[in-house]
Amino acid sequence: QVQLVESGGTLVQPGGSLRLSCAASGFAFSQYRMAWYRQAPGKERNVIASIGLNNNIAYYTAAVKGRFTISRDHAKNTVYLQMNSLKPEDTAVYYCQTHLGRDNYWGQGTQVTVSS
Repeated sequence: QVQLVESGGTLVQPGGSLRLSCAASGFAFSQYRMAWYRQAPGKERNVIASIGLNNNIAYYTAAVKGRFTISRDHAKNTVYLQMNSLKPEDTAVYYCQTHLGRDNYWGQGTQVTVSS
């Protein structure tokens, strides 16, 4: 079955960097768009970055553009989110997501806390 497993979330100081990973299995990873969402306490879950089948096609929401980079490794069936210049407002649970047919699939999420 489809599985998405995020890792890499932790407590980091403002201005720091972090790389999240999402290991995918159970589907033809290289043939599907992948995305990262985040959900802060009391707020909706929103997409922050997505990537097409190739690393040269990516979308970023304005809040993270220029600071975050999404990438994918087809050999490892993994999508990454490199986060630089982190701010307290980046604190959230980060989720990996893909859409297959009529269904959305999500990972369990990984907590990122940006605080001094």
